Amino acid sequence: MIFKKKSKRTLDETQRSLISHYDPKSPVAEQYRTIRTNIQFASIDSSIDTIVVTSTGPSEGKSTTAANLATVMAQQEQPTLLIDADLRKPTSHYTFERRNLQGLTTVLSEQTTFEEAIQQTDIAHLDLLTSGPIPPNPAELLGSRRMNALLEEAQTEYTHVIIDTPPVLAVTDAQVLANQCDGTILVAASGKTEKEEAEKAKELLDAANGNILGVVLNQREKRQGHYYYYYGGK
Repeated sequence: MIFKKKSKRTLDETQRSLISHYDPKSPVAEQYRTIRTNIQFASIDSSIDTIVVTSTGPSEGKSTTAANLATVMAQQEQPTLLIDADLRKPTSHYTFERRNLQGLTTVLSEQTTFEEAIQQTDIAHLDLLTSGPIPPNPAELLGSRRMNALLEEAQTEYTHVIIDTPPVLAVTDAQVLANQCDGTILVAASGKTEKEEAEKAKELLDAANGNILGVVLNQREKRQGHYYYYYGGK
Protein backbone atom coordinates (compact mmCIF):
# COMPACT_ATOMS: atom_id res chain seq x y z
CA MET A 1 0.00 0.00 0.00
CA ILE A 2 1.31 3.48 -0.87
CA PHE A 3 0.64 6.43 1.41
CA LYS A 4 0.60 9.95 0.11
CA LYS A 5 3.14 12.13 1.87
CA LYS A 6 2.01 15.20 3.77
CA SER A 7 5.61 16.25 4.42
CA LYS A 8 9.13 14.96 3.96
CA ARG A 9 8.33 12.08 6.30
CA THR A 10 6.20 9.06 5.40
CA LEU A 11 3.24 7.98 7.53
CA ASP A 12 5.21 4.93 8.72
CA GLU A 13 8.06 7.16 9.91
CA THR A 14 5.62 9.39 11.78
CA GLN A 15 3.99 6.39 13.44
CA ARG A 16 7.36 5.05 14.56
CA SER A 17 8.38 8.46 15.89
CA LEU A 18 5.11 8.82 17.83
CA ILE A 19 4.74 5.22 18.95
CA SER A 20 3.23 6.31 22.28
CA HIS A 21 0.30 7.70 20.30
CA TYR A 22 -0.04 5.22 17.45
CA ASP A 23 0.77 2.05 19.42
CA PRO A 24 0.21 2.91 23.11
CA LYS A 25 0.17 -0.74 24.21
CA SER A 26 3.61 -1.52 22.79
CA PRO A 27 6.60 -2.27 25.07
CA VAL A 28 8.30 0.87 23.80
CA ALA A 29 5.34 3.08 24.72
CA GLU A 30 5.31 1.46 28.14
CA GLN A 31 8.93 2.49 28.64
CA TYR A 32 8.05 6.09 27.91
CA ARG A 33 5.35 5.88 30.56
CA THR A 34 7.99 4.52 32.92
CA ILE A 35 10.10 7.61 32.24
CA ARG A 36 7.06 9.76 32.98
CA THR A 37 6.48 7.96 36.27
CA ASN A 38 10.10 8.33 37.35
CA ILE A 39 9.96 12.05 36.64
CA GLN A 40 6.84 12.33 38.77
CA PHE A 41 8.61 10.57 41.64
CA ALA A 42 11.57 12.92 41.22
CA SER A 43 9.28 15.93 41.59
CA ILE A 44 7.94 15.08 45.05
CA ASP A 45 10.06 17.68 46.84
CA SER A 46 10.20 20.27 44.06
CA SER A 47 8.06 20.86 41.00
CA ILE A 48 9.52 19.70 37.67
CA ASP A 49 7.44 21.45 35.04
CA THR A 50 10.01 22.41 32.39
CA ILE A 51 12.19 19.59 31.08
CA VAL A 52 15.07 19.78 28.61
CA VAL A 53 15.69 16.69 26.47
CA THR A 54 19.15 16.48 24.93
CA SER A 55 21.79 13.95 23.90
CA THR A 56 25.55 13.64 23.74
CA GLY A 57 25.69 13.65 19.94
CA PRO A 58 23.47 13.51 16.83
CA SER A 59 21.16 10.64 15.83
CA GLU A 60 20.78 9.28 19.36
CA GLY A 61 16.99 9.68 19.52
CA LYS A 62 16.54 12.82 21.60
CA SER A 63 13.81 14.32 19.38
CA THR A 64 11.86 11.06 19.34
CA THR A 65 12.22 10.84 23.12
CA ALA A 66 11.03 14.43 23.56
CA ALA A 67 7.99 13.90 21.31
CA ASN A 68 6.95 10.68 23.04
CA LEU A 69 7.56 12.05 26.53
CA ALA A 70 5.33 15.00 25.69
CA THR A 71 2.74 12.56 24.32
CA VAL A 72 2.57 10.40 27.45
CA MET A 73 2.40 13.54 29.61
CA ALA A 74 -0.57 14.74 27.56
CA GLN A 75 -2.22 11.32 27.81
CA GLN A 76 -2.75 12.05 31.50
CA GLU A 77 -5.09 14.84 30.35
CA GLN A 78 -2.63 17.49 31.49
CA PRO A 79 -1.96 20.47 29.20
CA THR A 80 1.47 19.85 27.67
CA LEU A 81 3.63 21.92 25.34
CA LEU A 82 6.48 20.57 23.22
CA ILE A 83 8.99 23.25 22.22
CA ASP A 84 11.40 22.54 19.39
CA ALA A 85 14.44 24.49 20.57
CA ASP A 86 16.81 22.69 18.22
CA LEU A 87 17.27 25.80 16.13
CA ARG A 88 19.93 24.14 13.99
CA LYS A 89 18.26 20.90 12.82
CA PRO A 90 14.59 21.05 13.89
CA THR A 91 12.35 18.03 13.29
CA SER A 92 9.13 18.45 15.27
CA HIS A 93 7.22 19.98 12.36
CA TYR A 94 7.96 16.82 10.37
CA THR A 95 7.00 14.51 13.23
CA PHE A 96 3.65 16.22 13.83
CA GLU A 97 3.14 17.24 10.17
CA ARG A 98 2.81 20.94 10.87
CA ARG A 99 4.01 24.10 9.13
CA ASN A 100 7.15 25.82 10.36
CA LEU A 101 6.78 29.32 8.94
CA GLN A 102 6.59 30.70 12.46
CA GLY A 103 7.55 29.33 15.83
CA LEU A 104 10.06 29.83 18.63
CA THR A 105 12.36 32.12 16.65
CA THR A 106 9.57 34.41 15.47
CA VAL A 107 8.32 34.74 19.04
CA LEU A 108 11.79 35.52 20.38
CA SER A 109 12.36 38.07 17.61
CA GLU A 110 8.92 39.58 18.36
CA GLN A 111 7.56 38.93 14.88
CA THR A 112 4.67 36.91 16.34
CA THR A 113 3.16 36.42 19.77
CA PHE A 114 3.39 33.25 21.81
CA GLU A 115 -0.30 32.53 21.24
CA GLU A 116 -0.03 33.05 17.48
CA ALA A 117 2.89 30.62 17.15
CA ILE A 118 1.35 27.74 19.12
CA GLN A 119 -0.09 24.90 17.02
CA GLN A 120 -2.44 22.17 18.14
CA THR A 121 -1.48 18.57 17.39
CA ASP A 122 -3.67 15.57 16.69
CA ILE A 123 -2.99 14.43 20.27
CA ALA A 124 -5.41 15.68 22.90
CA HIS A 125 -3.90 18.12 25.42
CA LEU A 126 -0.65 18.41 23.45
CA ASP A 127 0.36 21.65 21.72
CA LEU A 128 3.48 22.34 19.69
CA LEU A 129 5.79 25.31 19.31
CA THR A 130 7.94 24.54 16.29
CA SER A 131 11.39 26.07 15.85
CA GLY A 132 10.40 28.66 13.29
CA PRO A 133 12.93 29.81 10.67
CA ILE A 134 16.52 28.85 11.52
CA PRO A 135 18.35 31.92 12.90
CA PRO A 136 22.04 32.91 12.63
CA ASN A 137 22.40 33.16 16.43
CA PRO A 138 20.64 30.21 18.15
CA ALA A 139 22.57 30.26 21.44
CA GLU A 140 22.05 33.99 21.91
CA LEU A 141 18.30 33.67 21.30
CA LEU A 142 17.94 30.78 23.73
CA GLY A 143 19.91 32.59 26.41
CA SER A 144 17.95 35.82 26.04
CA ARG A 145 15.55 37.42 28.48
CA ARG A 146 12.80 36.87 25.95
CA MET A 147 13.35 33.11 26.16
CA ASN A 148 13.10 33.22 29.92
CA ALA A 149 9.90 35.25 29.63
CA LEU A 150 8.52 32.75 27.10
CA LEU A 151 9.14 29.85 29.50
CA GLU A 152 7.42 31.75 32.30
CA GLU A 153 4.42 32.40 30.06
CA ALA A 154 4.30 28.76 28.96
CA GLN A 155 4.17 27.60 32.57
CA THR A 156 1.08 29.69 33.22
CA GLU A 157 -0.79 27.84 30.47
CA TYR A 158 0.69 24.32 30.55
CA THR A 159 1.29 21.76 33.27
CA HIS A 160 4.31 20.33 31.42
CA VAL A 161 6.75 21.98 29.01
CA ILE A 162 9.10 19.60 27.16
CA ILE A 163 11.99 21.19 25.28
CA ASP A 164 13.93 19.45 22.52
CA THR A 165 17.48 20.88 22.29
CA PRO A 166 20.61 20.17 20.21
CA PRO A 167 23.23 17.65 21.44
CA VAL A 168 25.34 18.82 24.38
CA LEU A 169 28.72 18.10 22.84
CA ALA A 170 27.93 19.88 19.58
CA VAL A 171 26.85 23.34 20.78
CA THR A 172 26.07 25.20 24.00
CA ASP A 173 22.31 25.51 23.46
CA ALA A 174 21.31 22.65 25.77
CA GLN A 175 23.48 24.01 28.59
CA VAL A 176 21.88 27.43 28.24
CA LEU A 177 18.37 26.00 28.56
CA ALA A 178 19.28 23.45 31.24
CA ASN A 179 20.17 26.39 33.46
CA GLN A 180 16.70 27.87 32.96
CA CYS A 181 14.62 24.69 33.35
CA ASP A 182 13.61 22.41 36.22
CA GLY A 183 15.26 19.26 34.91
CA THR A 184 17.22 17.70 32.08
CA ILE A 185 17.08 14.24 30.49
CA LEU A 186 20.14 13.00 28.63
CA VAL A 187 19.59 10.52 25.79
CA ALA A 188 22.32 8.02 24.89
CA ALA A 189 22.37 5.41 22.13
CA SER A 190 23.19 1.81 22.98
CA GLY A 191 26.33 0.64 21.20
CA LYS A 192 27.00 4.13 19.86
CA THR A 193 27.49 6.61 22.67
CA GLU A 194 30.96 6.32 24.17
CA LYS A 195 31.27 6.34 27.96
CA GLU A 196 33.68 9.26 27.78
CA GLU A 197 31.19 11.26 25.70
CA ALA A 198 28.39 10.64 28.19
CA GLU A 199 30.64 11.66 31.08
CA LYS A 200 31.66 14.83 29.26
CA ALA A 201 28.03 15.69 28.53
CA LYS A 202 27.18 15.25 32.22
CA GLU A 203 30.09 17.48 33.22
CA LEU A 204 28.91 20.23 30.87
CA LEU A 205 25.33 20.06 32.16
CA ASP A 206 26.56 20.07 35.76
CA ALA A 207 28.74 23.10 35.01
CA ALA A 208 25.62 24.87 33.73
CA ASN A 209 23.81 24.02 37.00
CA GLY A 210 21.44 21.75 35.13
CA ASN A 211 19.37 19.33 37.20
CA ILE A 212 20.00 15.98 35.50
CA LEU A 213 16.96 13.80 36.14
CA GLY A 214 18.39 10.72 34.48
CA VAL A 215 19.53 9.05 31.29
CA VAL A 216 17.48 7.33 28.59
CA LEU A 217 19.31 4.45 26.92
CA ASN A 218 17.98 4.35 23.39
CA GLN A 219 18.27 2.05 20.34
CA ARG A 220 18.81 -1.13 22.32
CA GLU A 221 18.34 -4.40 20.39
CA LYS A 222 15.07 -6.29 20.83
CA ARG A 223 16.86 -9.46 21.84
CA GLN A 224 18.40 -7.58 24.75
CA GLY A 225 15.02 -6.60 26.15
CA HIS A 226 13.00 -3.42 25.86
CA TYR A 227 14.17 -0.56 23.70
CA TYR A 228 14.26 2.18 26.30
CA TYR A 229 15.52 2.22 29.88
CA TYR A 230 15.57 5.01 32.39
CA TYR A 231 17.66 5.44 35.46
CA GLY A 232 17.80 8.47 37.68
CA GLY A 233 20.41 10.19 39.71
CA LYS A 234 23.80 11.63 39.00
